[in-house]
Amino acid sequence: MSVEEDTANHGRLLGTVRGPQDVKRMSGEELDVLAAEIRDFLITKVSRTGGHVGPNLGVVELTLAMHRVFDSPRDRLLFDTGHQAYVHKIITGRQAGFDKLRQRGGLSGYPSQAESEHDLIENSHASTALSYADGLAKAYALRGEARSVVAVVGDGALTGGMCWEALNNIATAGNSLVIVVNDNGRSYSPTIGGLADHLSSLRLNPGYEKVLDTVKDALGSTPLVGKPMYEVLHAVKKGIKDAVAPQAMFEDLGIKYVGPVDGHDVTAVEAALRAAKNFGGPVIVHAVTRKGYGYRPAEEDEADCLHGPGSAFDVETGALLAAPSVKWTHVFADELLAIADERPDVVGITAAMAEPTGIAKLARKYPERVYDVGIAEQHAATSAAGLALGGLHPVVAVYATFLNRAFDQVLLDVAMHKLPVTFVLDRAGITGPDGPSHYGIWDMSVFGVVPGLRIAAPRDAATLREELREAVAVDNGPTVVRFPTGAVAADLPALRRVGTVDVLAESARTDVLLVAVGSFGQLGMEVAARVAEQGYGVTVVDPRWVRPVPAELVDLAARHRLVVSVEDGVRVGGVGDALAQAMRDADVRVPLKDLGVPADWHPHGTRAQILADLGLTAQDVARNVTGWISGLDATPDRLTASDAAAQN
Repeated sequence: MSVEEDTANHGRLLGTVRGPQDVKRMSGEELDVLAAEIRDFLITKVSRTGGHVGPNLGVVELTLAMHRVFDSPRDRLLFDTGHQAYVHKIITGRQAGFDKLRQRGGLSGYPSQAESEHDLIENSHASTALSYADGLAKAYALRGEARSVVAVVGDGALTGGMCWEALNNIATAGNSLVIVVNDNGRSYSPTIGGLADHLSSLRLNPGYEKVLDTVKDALGSTPLVGKPMYEVLHAVKKGIKDAVAPQAMFEDLGIKYVGPVDGHDVTAVEAALRAAKNFGGPVIVHAVTRKGYGYRPAEEDEADCLHGPGSAFDVETGALLAAPSVKWTHVFADELLAIADERPDVVGITAAMAEPTGIAKLARKYPERVYDVGIAEQHAATSAAGLALGGLHPVVAVYATFLNRAFDQVLLDVAMHKLPVTFVLDRAGITGPDGPSHYGIWDMSVFGVVPGLRIAAPRDAATLREELREAVAVDNGPTVVRFPTGAVAADLPALRRVGTVDVLAESARTDVLLVAVGSFGQLGMEVAARVAEQGYGVTVVDPRWVRPVPAELVDLAARHRLVVSVEDGVRVGGVGDALAQAMRDADVRVPLKDLGVPADWHPHGTRAQILADLGLTAQDVARNVTGWISGLDATPDRLTASDAAAQN
């Protein structure tokens, strides 16, 4: 089906848009209709695949105006965070790719250089675009190139400290640069912080509310979005600039301020952007928008305005179509609340992700004991250190990929002071549809070098509860509890425990010690059964606490002919690497093979697809293990890699 045929169901104007030049030719009335058609297209497509709905419904007019004023790709348009770029993708000729959004072979949920020359930075970690923009503007000025740089900062990104570091430098440099503040008052949930409060005062001004309430009632012209909205938008095209003028906050930095402007009025936004473009220095354009605008289920979703449904949802209600299941996050949330009931010193911290990480459940019962710091992971870690110094035990819940940003704080502010802070890392390992920037594959390697830090990797709901309790019981240093995304598999009881190590399976023969890290426990059991069919005996163990390496794990390794580790983190510096070093230190010369994720940028797809690509399935691991142990039978006297390393 052609793009024209596919988009015909969503509106005649959208079917004619193959690039930004087509948007530039449209009249004001056509743009208003196009905006409604784009919303219809977004809702229909994303309802089938999952993705970021709310943020993109809020930037439709904003993105249209940007592409009318600036000439992408010569002019550089940067989105922060990148999940706000769906409309940009539609305008730049990628409508057909939305049928497989966030699926293998389809569009990324973030800007992607491989997809289009209109995408420059592949950013999904918030608060970075202004720093990119600062560098780009300096480069173009130095090279004498007349190119505009535009950074859209919104959906909570302005709460991140990097933005303010960049603003300071942007003001000092004085280069031509346009910063669009997409002020919707939210990241995942309502944005937290002093700046957010200041901008909220603008939104609460009666002048704003009068305009925005009018705009809110003006829904689009397509079946999913309601009645024509362009007439009402034209009625308020003067916007809300005169309601209140907070320019002093930004102009004190030396940056010109324009706005606030109604972000759902293409004409008003376009006028503001043209003025900013022609100014010749750094300019902030403050656009007030509504996250989820034009789609009632998103507008009425108080939790996060349908920020990012992970799978298909019902168009009429916004409810997920998949049957409810018990997820890792749910287990953590329940157990944390149970612990907090018992221990008044336990408090929660999150970085703009209270609902996605489960901290919101604790906040609902004990609001005074939960701190949402905004998109500021570095501050979260050091603030947690302060809480611990004050006699509390903070539990910091973030996605595994985002704790990377706070390595220095975990190392020097928390660990060096031996402070009892527990970091709970959701979405650890390969997560799938969100792609390489969201894969939580670095934590066991990166944080494994932190002195005194203990890392736990539970295999099921029961061990998550147990290890979380063990973590918050530690009072002389930091702990990490990490788990993957999705539904929790059935509990896998241990046969016995050796020290802190769970033995999941064993046989009379001690050919292979299979170290199954975290959620790979069930995979280890399947591998053992397959290898047993070839006549070899496998002992399957779950270390539970993978850093530091348990001494009992090294002792078990010494009793086997081959050790194989399998983990959903990067191999370099991972659990297998650490175990090999511990074995060398103990003069255990049993050969070791470590299986894990190569340190690379792995494309988006389902978790199962990517693990299959990496050879991390029961069939693949069993085939490798059988080959390795049979190879030892064939050449029993050959010097192994571990032997050679031990002798060096």
